[in-house]
Amino acid sequence: MVAGPDPDAPGPLIGRGRAADVYDVGGGRVLRRYRTDQPCEFEFAVMRALRAAGYPVPEVFEVSGPDLVMERLEGRTMLDVLGSAPWRAGSLARQLADLHVRLGEVRVERGRSWPRRFAGADEPLCVAHLDLHPDNVMVTDAGPVVFDWSNATLAPAGTDVAMTWVLMSTSEVDVPRWIRPVAGFVRARFLAEFLAAAGGLPDRALVHRIVEHRLTDPNVLPAEATRLRELSARMAANGPIGADSSG
Repeated sequence: MVAGPDPDAPGPLIGRGRAADVYDVGGGRVLRRYRTDQPCEFEFAVMRALRAAGYPVPEVFEVSGPDLVMERLEGRTMLDVLGSAPWRAGSLARQLADLHVRLGEVRVERGRSWPRRFAGADEPLCVAHLDLHPDNVMVTDAGPVVFDWSNATLAPAGTDVAMTWVLMSTSEVDVPRWIRPVAGFVRARFLAEFLAAAGGLPDRALVHRIVEHRLTDPNVLPAEATRLRELSARMAANGPIGADSSG
């Protein structure tokens, strides 16, 4: 038997992610609701601060516990665009790198209790998204917009660049087996262009911390965990890590 519509839903369900559902509530707005009781107040404050600083994030309107009301973005994710137009890998990679660079330049009020990740005691910190990859960027007529700020934190410069490189280098490519060599070529080109435009990877110690952090994520697939362990072993042995720019 197919379940009927949820009588408690605030509107039509238009999207479903790993941890949240998105509903159309009319007026050019959507409501994103976590399936747990995870509060959104900090994410709401982060997005308001970033928007006030001129960084491209969705406008947010209301927050209540696990519910966050924001503007509805019209467009396609950068990952969708890359999949349908792989010849645009270079230009899309440079767009993503620009978003990373711009985020690293944002200065926001830090009186609130920001979480801190991957940082030593005296390292200078900047705002980090921690999931700034093509599937969290919406390509709109007005330009790219970054969403899903649930993991926002303060972290050393270059953390987001390293995280994105680790994610994209070790993630599973969800395409038919016969097309994987082509997808691998496109991904390699994208990452090379991305790193070149973003200034390269940060120091190996930070990259290694991020690899070890990814290995603790329960959502990592077995094949991805194998690649992460191989990368961790190469780094521990001071071996090459592919697109390493730090030597």
